[in-house]
Amino acid sequence: MTHSNSSALTIFNTYKTQTYESKTIELRSPILHIGSEVSQLNPFEYVQVGTTIYLPNPEALAQALLKQGGRFLQDYMATIEKKESIASLIKLAFGDTWQEKLKQLSDVRPLWTQDEGQRISMLRPMIRNGIGQLYIPGSSIKGAIRTAIANYFLNHQVPPEQGVSAIESELRKRLSQGELGNKQQQKFVDDTLFMDNWFGDYSLQHQGKEYNPKYIQNRDILRAVKVSDTSPLVKHTRKNKRGKKVGFNSPVVAEVIVSSHFPDWLAKYKAPLYVEMVRNVRTEFTITLDQEMLSWFRHRQGIEIPFSTIDDLLQICQEFAQQQWDKQVEYWQNLRNNRHREKSLNFDLVWDNFYGKPDCPYTLRLGWGSGLFGTTINHVFAPDVQQQIRDTCGIAAPNFEAPKSRRTVVNSQGDIRYVPGWVKIQKAEG
Repeated sequence: MTHSNSSALTIFNTYKTQTYESKTIELRSPILHIGSEVSQLNPFEYVQVGTTIYLPNPEALAQALLKQGGRFLQDYMATIEKKESIASLIKLAFGDTWQEKLKQLSDVRPLWTQDEGQRISMLRPMIRNGIGQLYIPGSSIKGAIRTAIANYFLNHQVPPEQGVSAIESELRKRLSQGELGNKQQQKFVDDTLFMDNWFGDYSLQHQGKEYNPKYIQNRDILRAVKVSDTSPLVKHTRKNKRGKKVGFNSPVVAEVIVSSHFPDWLAKYKAPLYVEMVRNVRTEFTITLDQEMLSWFRHRQGIEIPFSTIDDLLQICQEFAQQQWDKQVEYWQNLRNNRHREKSLNFDLVWDNFYGKPDCPYTLRLGWGSGLFGTTINHVFAPDVQQQIRDTCGIAAPNFEAPKSRRTVVNSQGDIRYVPGWVKIQKAEG
C-alpha cells in the first residue's frame, strides 16, 4: 500500500530516534581554510603592520573611535564607504598608543613571510561562527562525506548501465550540445545525472507500510546522518610525548602559491594569494547515525545502502581519500622544480611531507584548495571529459589537463611546505 506524501512527512517530522549510534570524532589537519561568505576582505577590514595582520572588530573599533571624540567615527564611516585603508585613521585617533589599542580591538594573525616589506593587497578570511570564533561547519564535513559515498556507489554498487561509461556518455552529449546551462545550473548538473538517483530514489518502509515522499530531501538516505559543527578552533598548547610544548589551532595569514606547469612539466608560477588559515588543527565534532531510520529506506532499483555504522562511513571516506591521493601522486612525481617569474618553485618539501608517501594518511579533504578531485568524483572520468567539465563549469584552460593548477602553502621560513585541506578523522579516545 502506498501512502500520501503528507503522511510520510508527518512521520518524519514526529519521529523520535529509538536506535542510533553517536560518536565523538577527532579531526586533525596540518593546515586548512574554510571559506566564508566573503571571498576577500576590503582594505578597511584589516591592518597590516610589518609581518602582523590585525582584523579589527568593527563594533568595538567604532565605539573606541566614538570615545576619542571629534570626527573620528564619521571619518571611519567615510573610509568604509570609500573602501579605503583605516591604518592612517587609527594612528591619528590613538596617537602613540595606536598599535597597542589596535591589538586590543583585533584578532591578531602573524603573516608567514620572510620579507619584512611584503605588502598584501587581498586577504581571504576564514569562516567564523556567530561569536566570531573560527570553526568547521558540519555541512562542510557532511558534504565531503556525501561525495565519498557517491564515489563508493560508483566503485561498488551501481550497475554497469548506470556506471562511469553511462555517465560519461551523457556528459559528453550535454557538453557537445551546450546543455549544461548557466553557472548556477551547472552546480547541480550532477544531481540530475546521478546524485538524485543514488541518494534520493528510495521509498520508505515503516511499521509494515510503504511511503513514497514527494520531495527528494525526504527520500535522501543522508537524512539519517547528522554531523555537528566542530568545536571552535581555539589556539592552545599541549605537551607531546617528549615533553615539548606544541601549538594547536594556530591562526596565520599564509602565502598560497598557485602553480601549474609547462608542457615539459617544469613548474610554472601563476599567482600568490594571502589566506587566513589554521595550522595544526585539533578539534572534535559528532556524527550521529540513526540506524532505525536508515532501515526504512529501500532503493527502487535495488541498490544497497553502503553503510550501517559510523565505522563504515569512515572507511568509505578513507577509500575516497586514497583515490584522490593516488591522482595527486601522479601529478607531483612528474612535476619538476623550476624558477619562473623570479619565483623559486621548489616543491621538494611537498613531496617529502605529503605525496612521497604511497599510502594516504588522511581520511577526507575539506575546504578551499581541495579542487575538483576533492569535491567531486571527476577523477573517475576520462581526461578529456574532466577538461571539458572544467572549461564549461569553471575557468577555461583549453588543451590543458584538469585540474590545471595546484595550491600549496609557504611556511614561515619561506619554503613551499604544506598542502591545504587534508584532514584525518577518527573516533576520539575515551
